[in-house]
Amino acid sequence: MTSVTALARPEIRDLHAYEAAQYQSGMVRLNANETAWPPPGDRSSPGLNRYPQARAMELTSALARHYGIAPDRLIATRGSSEAIDLLIRCFCAAYADDIVICPPTFGMYRVYAQVQAAGVREVPLCAERGYAVDVDAIEAAWDDRCKLLFLCSPNNPTGNTIDSADIDRLCTTLAGRGVIVVDAAYAEFSARNDLAGLLNRHDNIVVLRTLSKALGLAGARCGAAIADPAVIELLERILPPYCFSTPSQDAVLASLSDRLASEFDERIALVRTERARVADRLERMDSVRRVWPSEANFLLVEVTDPERFKAAANAGKVLIRDFTKGRYTIDCFRITIGAEAENEQLLSALE
Repeated sequence: MTSVTALARPEIRDLHAYEAAQYQSGMVRLNANETAWPPPGDRSSPGLNRYPQARAMELTSALARHYGIAPDRLIATRGSSEAIDLLIRCFCAAYADDIVICPPTFGMYRVYAQVQAAGVREVPLCAERGYAVDVDAIEAAWDDRCKLLFLCSPNNPTGNTIDSADIDRLCTTLAGRGVIVVDAAYAEFSARNDLAGLLNRHDNIVVLRTLSKALGLAGARCGAAIADPAVIELLERILPPYCFSTPSQDAVLASLSDRLASEFDERIALVRTERARVADRLERMDSVRRVWPSEANFLLVEVTDPERFKAAANAGKVLIRDFTKGRYTIDCFRITIGAEAENEQLLSALE
């Protein structure tokens, strides 16, 4: 047992994972209670009447190659959101353990903690320092109840990247006391990315990735948790078998083809270019008080008259995300960077 796995719930450490029906090439499958006939119109292989692999090994290998890590350091999940749920259930006992979050940030950390009856402690980001993480405050707030620290980088909804030196320090000071979870859903849109170095130096860091953003696979629901093999093994114990549908696996594997890499690179570059253009146009508007610097595929925009701003966008047939009532994002909207024509439709409506 490592210092990291020692932080997990004892019942999870003692859990024996469910053993699903086995696959063996050339053998007739009468061991999984499947139907022998595929549904009409099914052209998938081996057919939708057959369960997919209990663990998506081909998908795991493809994702590991994509992220440049060993397969035993990655678990494929249904979006990175499922990885958040798995981590909290793995490390936080109900009514006994806490997670630490740094608002304003992704709201699902709190939701999954509440589902598990885990406590939630807040250490707000420092808005006056560009929403930087307050390392001193996190260390001061940490005690024996704290198990997981969630850091989103680039952060949703502020768009800023957390300094890797801050993450490195937290991994060091919380070694043996907590797990640092870095949600890197938007990492492809950032020019700064030292997550590989952090993973090599620390065993108490988990990095979450997703194909929903840069690869345009939100509908396929595919993400991954990357961590020390001992942590991955714990998460695999509680992940249900057959959790990835055959169509989703097919879509992901096709998109991870080497021949498509340059096309995705071009799309990411276009998002960065459009992000700068949209930010510049917004900053010129009298209705906009501030546009926060972003390294994600969205912008956080502080406005002078929220109701009028939202009404103008909606009148132009555009939806934007309302964060104006948030404690740390008063008068702010999050605007996703879309295609050039979509961005122009919004800007024209606002102008």
